[in-house]
Amino acid sequence: MRRNQVKGLFDCFPEAVIIFKRIKNYYFIHSAEWTGSPQLIAKQQMEEMEYLLNKEMGFLRGYLQRKSAGDKDSET
Repeated sequence: MRRNQVKGLFDCFPEAVIIFKRIKNYYFIHSAEWTGSPQLIAKQQMEEMEYLLNKEMGFLRGYLQRKSAGDKDSET
């Protein structure tokens, strides 16, 4: 992959390769490459995949401190 990009594979979407890009100190989902028919990915599923990848890569702290994380906490 290019610099600051990571490919991820997840059990819930075995036909997809999820491409993550790094911004500052965390990764976010940039795109998905499908080998079969494309499916919709729910926002909650995307957030879970981002959480898991950032945890695995050691960027969980940055992911939890991003600006949009504060917005999510205020909604609940």
